[in-house]
Amino acid sequence: MLAYRKKTVGAALSAVLLVAGATACQNGKKDDSGKAAAGSPSASAPAAKGGAAQATPAALLDGARKASEEISSLRYTMTGSTPDGSFTGDVSAILKPQTAMSMKMSSPTEPGQQVEIRLVDGAMYMGAEGKWLKFDLKALDPKAADGMNSLGKAPQTPENPADRADDLLQSKDIKVVGEETLDGQKTQHLSGTVTLEQMRASAASADPATKQRRERSLQPLEQQGITSMVVDMWIDDAHHTKQVRTQGKGTKGAVDVTIKLLDYNKPVDVAAPPADQVMDLGEMMKNSGEGSA
Repeated sequence: MLAYRKKTVGAALSAVLLVAGATACQNGKKDDSGKAAAGSPSASAPAAKGGAAQATPAALLDGARKASEEISSLRYTMTGSTPDGSFTGDVSAILKPQTAMSMKMSSPTEPGQQVEIRLVDGAMYMGAEGKWLKFDLKALDPKAADGMNSLGKAPQTPENPADRADDLLQSKDIKVVGEETLDGQKTQHLSGTVTLEQMRASAASADPATKQRRERSLQPLEQQGITSMVVDMWIDDAHHTKQVRTQGKGTKGAVDVTIKLLDYNKPVDVAAPPADQVMDLGEMMKNSGEGSA
């Protein structure tokens, strides 16, 4: 019998959804005016020369977007808090040719325990110690799929630095805070506030598939009553994003997530768990009468 109670599963999924919602919007426009976001550390003025140290926020973010086009895989850590509690996580992700992700995170409800979430071939697996729950919308009936749309689909896009650059380009108060050193590397720190309406407006001009993905990524934020996010981004001299922090406050509480990028384009292997260790969450919910209206 699985060790995860429904409350634990729901809390863990909520954390994943919020992280994904805060890190899954793409293809923004440029804006390079404004002031610093609250809660961001102060720093010296940006350097005038060198890789990422360009004159404007738009130039810095455009460089990060272009560098991100070459990313096929990456690893990063997550730390933060949501209305469901604090969490930490380690993520290995494949961005192309097909998306896959392994996320190992602290249990939101069981201190000292760790939950692993894998996204493989459109299915999400959650488990540990040889016991897994599977969530796959493709296996659900239409009513259940419609009712669980955001739960099953929102986290299926891992962090991509281009996404954060696109989001931040929407900000009306964006600025370069200054030069800061992270893990021994010089970076330029940018900050700005982005509303969900700005994200949605940007998505409207994207291709149909991108538009659908971006609109879907906003659902968990909307469900928490979040209408805007403060986004801080640190970019190194090679135009690589080294760290991203997103902060927002909704009707259910505050969300504060920091993602630190560790490496790019190194081998990543993500596979579905062995079939004999998996129980289908969709089937369990349908059998209990929770998967339909």
